[in-house]
Amino acid sequence: MTDTTSSDPITGTTGERLSHMALNAYIGTTGLLPVRQRLALTGWLVRKAAAPALGWYKRVEDNLDFVWPGTPPERKRAIADQAIDNLARALIENYDPKEMLARGAAYPVTGPGLPVLEEARTIKRPVLLITGHYGSPICARAALVARGYTVAGLLRPMANPFMNQRYIRNYREVGEPVYEQGRRGTMGLIRHIREGGIAAVAFDVFESSGALIPFLGKPAPTALSFADIALKTGALLIPYFGIRRADRYGFDAVIEEPVPHSDPVTMMTEVTQRLEARIHADPGQWMWTHKRWKPKRVQKYRADELADGVPQD
Repeated sequence: MTDTTSSDPITGTTGERLSHMALNAYIGTTGLLPVRQRLALTGWLVRKAAAPALGWYKRVEDNLDFVWPGTPPERKRAIADQAIDNLARALIENYDPKEMLARGAAYPVTGPGLPVLEEARTIKRPVLLITGHYGSPICARAALVARGYTVAGLLRPMANPFMNQRYIRNYREVGEPVYEQGRRGTMGLIRHIREGGIAAVAFDVFESSGALIPFLGKPAPTALSFADIALKTGALLIPYFGIRRADRYGFDAVIEEPVPHSDPVTMMTEVTQRLEARIHADPGQWMWTHKRWKPKRVQKYRADELADGVPQD
């Protein structure tokens, strides 16, 4: 077992502790419900109460106006409803690792990259599975783990330290090893890959120092580190997706063809395009609540590049 947590006592604010206690109480109460009812209830509550209070609907609509101007209001609302429901389900799913593994075993793993992944496991060739916050990546990872794959995970810590401890523990119960983002965690992930392991990561978050790669038609600062890791370790870089079915419970884990090794920008551009294709096919499955573009930050970033004499993309 890989120890990715500190032995130091957890410290946080009173508000963070109370939020953690409230979430635990909700999880304990709804845990008495059948899983489909639990997921549906959580999605409904988040859409009706939490999302409006947190401004998530406005953020989704602002993002849609930025990348797809002219989208009809009713279409924007439908995408927002689906995206927020998906986010709520993904949150609550993480708190039932046993159910995730059982569901993972019940639903299929398909795609043109599956034979490549199976061969890599057999010969112990390193693999870096890469995805976006689309559908349910944890469902796809659980499906592989349920089939005997050892798939390491790299997680971005939650801001609330009390919630983060349980979040990491739940993820580890789906399958080891799990690493937290940061220097120590990244080094552990690289070591795992170098030894012929398989790891799963998500890339579609704002990275202020990243390359400006077009995403849905707008420049989005994107980390190149995962492509760098693949090149340095010889790992296959394979996009994968956990695509929810219409009932919002079942899913299909799809393993795509590997991205050819070239240079980091070219590789991450193709990874981005693979995610774009999925979003165009079903936009409600992507996490539109995330501040992916941050236009003002991007404009400043471009201005800084020009001041330093760096050519724009």
